[in-house]
Amino acid sequence: MSHARPAAEPTPGGFVLYVEGPRDRDLLRTWAQRVSPALARGIAASAVILGGRQPARAVAHFRELRERGGAGRGLCVLDRDGEDREPRIAAEVPGLAFFTWRRRHIESYLLVPDAIRRSARAPADVRLVRSLRAVLPEADDEPALLDVDAKRLLARHGPLETILGPLSPGRIARSMRAEELHADVRDLFERVREGLGLPAGVLRVTLR
Repeated sequence: MSHARPAAEPTPGGFVLYVEGPRDRDLLRTWAQRVSPALARGIAASAVILGGRQPARAVAHFRELRERGGAGRGLCVLDRDGEDREPRIAAEVPGLAFFTWRRRHIESYLLVPDAIRRSARAPADVRLVRSLRAVLPEADDEPALLDVDAKRLLARHGPLETILGPLSPGRIARSMRAEELHADVRDLFERVREGLGLPAGVLRVTLR
């Protein structure tokens, strides 16, 4: 069993960002680069890897940091997976909040057809658009996107790779534009910005 990676140096204000795995951290950092290098640096510096959906591990680690005077605020970001609500344990530790993605996984926010196509350097021809529509929900069909298994769609030899060739979540994230970031991602960034103590105007792009 993997263990939470201790934060080497608390960020200004003692903020800690708990994420399930390295991919979560890297996706958040890549998305943040689209709106604020300072936010991206803060995410990289404050991230602690839990090694899965383990809110209790975040609680234990945060308590330890607070006992040593090394953390004032913490935010734990979790995939929803099969859960319908945030963990009840969230109320047990002052200063530690929880954020659960409304969609099934963090990878679900990569399902932007234009960004996927750009990441594969594929032409926007009619056949390709039809193929993508066959495996991806419509961009405005949020009820379908809430429960779609993005990890299966993005898996090696999965439906998207069959259409476009090898893809990686990181490559798709790097192909996304600021205006393509979902409202849930923007909501999380605002919480992280507050935790890091960054000024409200640090986001250099107005997100819509």
